[in-house]
Amino acid sequence: MKYYTITVNGNTYEVSVEESSTSGVSYAAPAPKAPVTPAPKAPIQQSEPVAKSAPAPVASGSAGNIKVSSPMPGKIISIIANVGTTVKKGEVILILEAMKMENEIVAPEDGTVSSINVSSGQSVEAGDLLATMN
Repeated sequence: MKYYTITVNGNTYEVSVEESSTSGVSYAAPAPKAPVTPAPKAPIQQSEPVAKSAPAPVASGSAGNIKVSSPMPGKIISIIANVGTTVKKGEVILILEAMKMENEIVAPEDGTVSSINVSSGQSVEAGDLLATMN
């Protein structure tokens, strides 16, 4: 038997450990499993091709020269400013949900919202154009 002194979170413990020998001990190997044969598969039927991507949303309004892009991937929760709305720098244009958090997308400078390029509920990637301003 071996004795050790162990300190855990400032408390000291004296521990004894009994040595054991595995000689003379036999371990049974697991029994082999019977091979499993997969069930026959039904033939795959050809169907009409499915569109892989939805059409891009049409921008409402004409494009402005100031672009507001998505800083991260997420989902558009709501659009606050409408086309034609005059906004000041830092004013909220729309709300983007990313990682269960609502992020306010704000105007980068004073101007008028020229176009909104997304719709509520739409998923966006980082760098996607969300809106334009003049």
